[in-house]
Parts: sequence; C-alpha cells; structure tokens
Amino acid sequence: MTRTYIITGAASGIGAKTAELLREQGHTVVGVDLQGVEVSADLSTPDGRAEAARLALEATGGIVDAVIPSAGLAAPKAVTAAVNYFGMTEFLEALQPALARSEAPRVALVSSMSSLQPLDPALVEALMADDEPAALARAEELAADPATGNLIYASSKRAISRWVRRESTGPKWAGAGIPLNAVAPGIVRTPMTQDMLADPQYAAFMDMVVPMPLNGHQDAESVARLLIWLTSVENSHCCGQTFYADGGADAVLRGEDVWGWNDEAINAKFAAFGV
Repeated sequence: MTRTYIITGAASGIGAKTAELLREQGHTVVGVDLQGVEVSADLSTPDGRAEAARLALEATGGIVDAVIPSAGLAAPKAVTAAVNYFGMTEFLEALQPALARSEAPRVALVSSMSSLQPLDPALVEALMADDEPAALARAEELAADPATGNLIYASSKRAISRWVRRESTGPKWAGAGIPLNAVAPGIVRTPMTQDMLADPQYAAFMDMVVPMPLNGHQDAESVARLLIWLTSVENSHCCGQTFYADGGADAVLRGEDVWGWNDEAINAKFAAFGV
C-alpha cells in the first residue's frame, strides 16, 4: 500500500533520511522546510505555519495519510521554542481534518531525550497553555542569560512530549482513529550536531549528560525507521507514547521505576470499582 506523507524539516537530518527511505518504498512525500524541498515555509510564525499547511495540502491534492513533524532548532534563542512547539502543534492542528479523511491516518513527532533534562517550568507551562506570546517572552528572558539559554530546547521538547500525551486520547486524534505518538532520539549524527561532536571536550560533556550504553551515537536512519513504523498501517494501537530511541539514555537517567510515583492514584481508581 502506497501512502502520502508530509514531513517537516525534510531538507536535512532525521527528516531528510525519513523522506528518503519512504520514497525508496514507493510512497509519496511532500517535504516542508525553509528551502530545498517541495514546500518552502517558515514554521516560526503563525502565518508561516498556516501557509505551510496550505501549500502542503495543495501539493498532496488534499490527500494525507501521515504527518511527521521533524523540523526543530537547538539554538538558545526564543525562535527555538516557536519552531519546536508551535511549529509542530499548530501545523498538525491545521492538517488534522485532512488526516481524518484517510483510511489509516498516523502522526509521529520528533521529540528528544532532552525532554528528561533540566528545563524551565514557566516556559513549559506557557507552551502547554498554547500561549505563544507568553512563551516567547519567557524564552527571550532565558536567552538573555547564557546560563539559562540552553533550557529553551529541553523545555520545548518536554512540552511536545506532554502535548502528545495530553492530546492523543481526545476526539481529534484517537477519536478520529489517528494514532499520535513521538520519538525521542539521543545524540544523532546530523549537521546540527556535527560541530559539537567534533570538539572532544564538548563531545565528552554530551556523553555525560546523554549516556548511550547501547551502540553509542546514532545515525538518523535509526530514528527514521521508527518514525516510519509508527506512521505505517501496522501501528494501530500505540497512542500517546514518546518512544525513547536513545541507546538507553532514558533507562540510565530515570532508572528502573518510572511507574511508582502514580501507584497511589491508580490504586484509588481501582478501589472505586471495588478491586
């Protein structure tokens, strides 16, 4: 079965590799990026996102089976929050009606294992409230100080994983038969990371904060293949998950028990049913 995909960030890195593999499988792919792909658009502004969605739908003839929002920035700047969060969520909201018309619609976003790292709660909450002016104002405050600028990226990725979990079970997504999930890579060898990894001192720091005991740094293909499966017809029941395809970083950093914190609430729900 051939399918029609829309992929943001398709000009490089994970997005480009995903598009390449899908085309090799015979699927139709419409890429969205600043330049170099089918749709040139700027996902950092509301108008740019609306135009990106309009042009992408025009390029597909209104047929969309899957969307993979991969576009992202890592710079300690406010624009990172705009692209990494609103550039995904608003873009998806615009495409949801077309997705809902597919016989097997699917969505998989690119989050990051940085969603587990230190962040700024105020920025995360502004993003989760879908309040872009407040989010950008807070991000500007963080960007003004070199000690806090790097919190913007982690905050945007935490917010994306939380958005996926919050929205996935609602009427727009699960209710419309659309599995909504995310993938969280570790350190991926892409143009965005090549300069950092080329610096031995910075590479050692990255390995300390992103421990990857399984096979070390990863290629974009390791992430692309998971994104492709999540957006394939075979995935019928994965819902609201962030899949940490990170060489074990999640397991190292969060340890063996990521469930116990909620046992009391779960037990109370079962008790209400006399269990």
